[in-house]
Amino acid sequence: MEELRRKYDLSVLLDCTGMARSSFYYHQKTLEKKDKYGEIKTLIRQIYHRHKGRFGYRRITLVMKEKGIMINHKTVMKLMKVLGLKSIIRVKKYKSYRGEQGRIAPNILERDFKTDRPNKKWATDVTEFNVLGNKLYLSPIIDLYNGEIISYDLSERPVFTQVVNMLKKSFRKIKNTENIILHSDQGWQYQMKAYQMLLKEKGIVQSMSRKGNCLDNAVIENFFGTLNPRCSTPRNLEQLMNLKKK
Repeated sequence: MEELRRKYDLSVLLDCTGMARSSFYYHQKTLEKKDKYGEIKTLIRQIYHRHKGRFGYRRITLVMKEKGIMINHKTVMKLMKVLGLKSIIRVKKYKSYRGEQGRIAPNILERDFKTDRPNKKWATDVTEFNVLGNKLYLSPIIDLYNGEIISYDLSERPVFTQVVNMLKKSFRKIKNTENIILHSDQGWQYQMKAYQMLLKEKGIVQSMSRKGNCLDNAVIENFFGTLNPRCSTPRNLEQLMNLKKK
């Protein structure tokens, strides 16, 4: 109707549509109201399409916080529903939590993912891939300084030796590990006394996410989310991980 007003009198248009004049001005005023989330919606669209629809509301929230925009992930989720945006790929999260199997370390990192130099803050986790109909488990260590993969291990089963192998590879690469913070979730592997002893021997400070809070380890969750869609074979996965190490 707003477009037709350029050619026809408003009274004629209201008579034709049976709309009351007060209703017309009410809807016009509603449309003119500024959307307080207008700029946020635009940014959400940009992030979503930049990553080809692979990012869900959690990873979009993380990207926005990295840009200095403090927003609750639930708000991002609601706005994505309004915009009709939905992650086209759901990464199957391997859940390693089996209750308290050993000592739970404090959350020393506290979502402070930024650091001014390499090998000051590391993060680790285990994720599951479906590769040609078979399960494959990836356990990497990522440097929060620049996203470099310090070491990783691939395994057909999520076993403790996988995590040990990953650690030993990192020790061979980085000789001075004193006071590095290594953050993980509360997975059973990271509660093992043998794992904690390995860290202690190398002077590494252990940090753990709060129970059931994936945002506490958001950087490596984000890494898994971007890596997963591109992997179809074990060889491809190995190649991608080696590229990340360079």
